[in-house]
Amino acid sequence: MAGRAPDDTTPMALQPGVAHHTGSLQRRMLLIAFGWISILLLGGGIALDRTLTGLVTRNFDEQLGYMLTAMVTTAEIGPDGEVFFNRSLGDQRFQEPNSGLYWQISGQGHEDFASRSLWDRTLKLTGDHVDTQPHIYDSKQFDGEPMRLIERSVILPGSSTLWQFSVAASRGEIDAQIRRIRSILIWSFLVLGIGLVAMASLQTYYGLSPLRRVRRAIAQMREGGVSRVDEPLPLEVQPLVLELNALIDHSIRQAEEARTHAGNLAHALKTPLTVVMNAATARSDDLADTVIREATVMRRQVDHHLARARAVGRRATGMARAKVWDSADAVQRAVERLYPKVRFDIDGNRDAQVGIERQDLDEILGNLIENAAKYGGGSVFITVDGNPADPAFCEIWVEDDGMGIPEDARERLFTRGARLDTGKPGTGLGLAIVRDVAELYGGSIGISESEDLGGLQATLSLPRAKPGK
Repeated sequence: MAGRAPDDTTPMALQPGVAHHTGSLQRRMLLIAFGWISILLLGGGIALDRTLTGLVTRNFDEQLGYMLTAMVTTAEIGPDGEVFFNRSLGDQRFQEPNSGLYWQISGQGHEDFASRSLWDRTLKLTGDHVDTQPHIYDSKQFDGEPMRLIERSVILPGSSTLWQFSVAASRGEIDAQIRRIRSILIWSFLVLGIGLVAMASLQTYYGLSPLRRVRRAIAQMREGGVSRVDEPLPLEVQPLVLELNALIDHSIRQAEEARTHAGNLAHALKTPLTVVMNAATARSDDLADTVIREATVMRRQVDHHLARARAVGRRATGMARAKVWDSADAVQRAVERLYPKVRFDIDGNRDAQVGIERQDLDEILGNLIENAAKYGGGSVFITVDGNPADPAFCEIWVEDDGMGIPEDARERLFTRGARLDTGKPGTGLGLAIVRDVAELYGGSIGISESEDLGGLQATLSLPRAKPGK
């Protein structure tokens, strides 16, 4: 339905006047946390699994090595040239058929000497090389019974035969240990992962809670409950709140200025309109003169308030900057056409820039330079950046060689409609507009006696433009 206001169920990106968002900040933080947790747990789990399985396998291999060393140290060659043990091996499993633990001694031209646990089977050794050091490897020569096998080639005293000593053990025990270790690792890392994810979620929710509080405070301001965010917030969020409060204060000041401006304009127009209305009602003989006089007053007031309103609107952008020399030079050329007999001179810093809109600067300088040309004695001197040592403000001096103004009468120049020389045309709003516009931008205007020309000196002080804009 046309004209329906967006409700809470309308997506934010689809609501009128709402900028498209770039995604959820909370979702981003959680995705990053999940990613790193997954990578670290997976990498750590793999590394820990390899370390523990390596330790279990190494321990298993060491036991096989002890048995192989015991076989070599107890083996001797009998009178018939065959190998035998001078004492029995201690492990009972060598005597039990198919017990999972076996030994065997093989030599070329001799029958295999094997443990009773092998029964009718024979270990198939790799006889194509000589292992002077123990050689350990996996073997699947027995169906359904993978084994871990260690072998070594030895020449026993009293024999020239190269004997192959070997010990084999079923991998069932070691594989069961590895499965138990992996099961413990999987469950442990699963619980750890769930705990870390829950902690990351809680941390994200708690960490972003100040932003939700700011959002609620802004909603309360929109509903008319409060006008500022005064709730204590973390240091990371406090600058945002300070800027938000400053923006709110700025908006309130602008709204108040607009109300005051409208009230002043209405009050200024009320009296002339009443005078015209009374004259028209009474059918006064000087009605025409009254209308012209009061219309001039109303036009003067409207011009003043329009100039102030334009300055307020342009100031709100916060990005104003203008080069003083360019503005003064342009204004001088325009005023020269109105006063061709007046001599104008400009000096000072050609690169000085102030934080004010060029149009407003032209209007201010136009009023000052035109007044100096109109009421001076024929010479106008303009100095740009008269006090270059001041890092915050740029001073523009406009001097003339006129008769000057007594010190006690200078402040009257800033009163709307005030004119000390009624013999020359004008509305008496020039300096009033200059002061209002300058103060809107944080500047000021002052009147003093010119030391060089002897007439009047207007000192306009405006904030310098911030670098980098």
